[in-house]
Amino acid sequence: MGLDPEHGGDVSLQELVARFGEQRVVSFVLVLARVGPLFIFAPVFSSKLLPPRARTIIALALALGVLPAALSGRHSGPVPTDPFGLGGLMLKELMVGVAFAFALGALFAAITMAGSLLDTLIGYAYGAAVDPLTGVQGTVISQIYGLVSVLVFIAIGGDAWVIKGLARTYDLVPLLDGPRIGTLVEGVQIAFSGLFTAALQVAAPVLLALVITDAAFGVVSRVVPQLNVFAVGFPAKVTVGLILIGVSLPFMAGWLANELQSSVAAALRALKVG
Repeated sequence: MGLDPEHGGDVSLQELVARFGEQRVVSFVLVLARVGPLFIFAPVFSSKLLPPRARTIIALALALGVLPAALSGRHSGPVPTDPFGLGGLMLKELMVGVAFAFALGALFAAITMAGSLLDTLIGYAYGAAVDPLTGVQGTVISQIYGLVSVLVFIAIGGDAWVIKGLARTYDLVPLLDGPRIGTLVEGVQIAFSGLFTAALQVAAPVLLALVITDAAFGVVSRVVPQLNVFAVGFPAKVTVGLILIGVSLPFMAGWLANELQSSVAAALRALKVG
């Protein structure tokens, strides 16, 4: 119940919904269904550092801000309010939101994969800790790469790009239209198949240096068999790995900015009206 300032009485929830408009309320729920997957797959938005209540408030505010874009442009006609029509639109909105958010999340998953690969080669894979971003157990360098990528994402305004890209999806797939399933599945496949390639691009300098270090110690072990290669090689690999990681991390900022733009563009290209 709320207070009516004009008549001095209480206003029921149904009256508030009626004043706001049934079509707007239904449209808001559909927009929220498209926005929701961002807080499951997309970087920063899905971070476990944000409490669930804060993520819920941000999702509601973001859906309210995107609502005008969803109701303008190519959107026309009333939104169905029957259970079957509304359920179909809800499923479609979730599908579009998951496809868009997954393409962005795949980029940061590739960066974490690059860190895990380096952890295995250097030897840090023996120890693991809880990743504060994902809430799951992860290795040291993968967490460093994940935290640095989030800092770069915020510094370059990646959150604004994601929100603008989400609003742009309503120009490609409006509320009342369905996406082309073929291109949607193809876009998700491209994002998934590019994980390992992107991980290799991030880890390539350090990976090459570690391979050369291993080869050098292999030659030394043949020349000086009395030398304990494992005792000498492990700290040497750690030193080389950390130095190269420190040198290569600044260059990852430019790479991440370009790849983030490409990921948003690829996610939008995958959204076409069926």
